[in-house]
Amino acid sequence: MARTDRTAAIADLKEKFENAGAVLLTEYRGLTVGQLQELRRSIRTHAEYKVAKNTLARIAANQAGIEGLDDLLHGPTAIAFVSGEVSEAAKVLRDFAKENEALVIKGGYFEGSALDAAKVGKLADLESREVLLAKSAGVLKAALYSAANVLAAPATKAVRTIDALREKEEAAA
Repeated sequence: MARTDRTAAIADLKEKFENAGAVLLTEYRGLTVGQLQELRRSIRTHAEYKVAKNTLARIAANQAGIEGLDDLLHGPTAIAFVSGEVSEAAKVLRDFAKENEALVIKGGYFEGSALDAAKVGKLADLESREVLLAKSAGVLKAALYSAANVLAAPATKAVRTIDALREKEEAAA
């Protein structure tokens, strides 16, 4: 690779590392070109999937301030630069790896720390952002509903007591 091509490739990878919300590394040895295209199509909404030379990726990651990926950058490596939901991108990779055993999830980098393959699997197990927001809204709604019942209880009790006294007076008269 010519020096200018190498410098341009490092600059491109550095920019992708800096702009990505997370980075997921995979080994694609044994996948066909068609399978790689299928994976790229399926992950496109959440991440950009790019095959990179390990040396160039290592240099670019270090220049971008990302540490801890050096041990993962060996063998044929493809990197998913996540721009959308990290859990959704991890799910796509996990599901594709289940269908195609040749794809191996090596690890990644998220929120300032390197991840091993098990932690990427845990990210994939997370529910989507929308589901988590809906669940938290349901919890808040339930808390507000019970607070409203607690606040309305004394007034309801007072009305029932007054009605009972009125009925008692009408029955006595």
